Amino acid sequence: MKLLSWNVNGLRACLKKGFSESIQSVDPDVVCLQETKMGRDGPPDTGLGEYAHQIFHSAEKPGYSGTAILSKTEPISVEFDFGDSEFQGEGRVIAAEFANFYLVNAYVPNSQNELRRLPYRCDSWEPRTRKYLKSLSTSKPVYYCGDLNVAHKEIDIARPKANRRNAGFTDEERHEMDLLLGAGFTDTFRHFHPDATERYSWWSYRAGARKRNIGWRLDYFIASESASDSWISADIFDQIEGSDHCPVSLEVKD
Repeated sequence: MKLLSWNVNGLRACLKKGFSESIQSVDPDVVCLQETKMGRDGPPDTGLGEYAHQIFHSAEKPGYSGTAILSKTEPISVEFDFGDSEFQGEGRVIAAEFANFYLVNAYVPNSQNELRRLPYRCDSWEPRTRKYLKSLSTSKPVYYCGDLNVAHKEIDIARPKANRRNAGFTDEERHEMDLLLGAGFTDTFRHFHPDATERYSWWSYRAGARKRNIGWRLDYFIASESASDSWISADIFDQIEGSDHCPVSLEVKD
């Protein structure tokens, strides 16, 4: 079973840049999207009729944030925002239960310029995420994916020294990832590619960053260590365009 995650930076815009064809070229069983930017509008026709089960979770603010799950298989159940009213309003989390695992799709808040949202991120969001994932994992393995808005290690960013205190590469955010991985979870891309360099999933639109591969690895599949026998492969589709992010994947035994 192939799982795919992609921050599309506006689904309608991405649809005009080959979104449907890109998804079909990879042919995943489940697609997780972040930053759909749907607002209160109804979802567009994705051109992916084979994904009969399409769940959209939009922010209250039009054109902001938002997540979606497109699946060939109907989930057993779906929950939004950790099931916690404190985290509602921005459309950031969808958890779907399947027969053999939970799939949690998240668009983690960016800490923003001047790190205005760093306290919220580290004091509220990240602890709640760990608690939720650990709770789910008591009954089934968990696959946690999405734009997690952190480059965990220096190997995950093209220019670590220049970005040390920038959002997404602060010591605090990286420490939160340490805590998550220390709670019984694994960064699956690093599991399969521990020493791979220059493998990124996001590039600034400025100064030809993507062409020069000046990027960050911000998109992940984090998995319960207990399910490691089920993992087959993890990849980054950096050749797929259409957004400032590219898709990432995890293939598991069904």
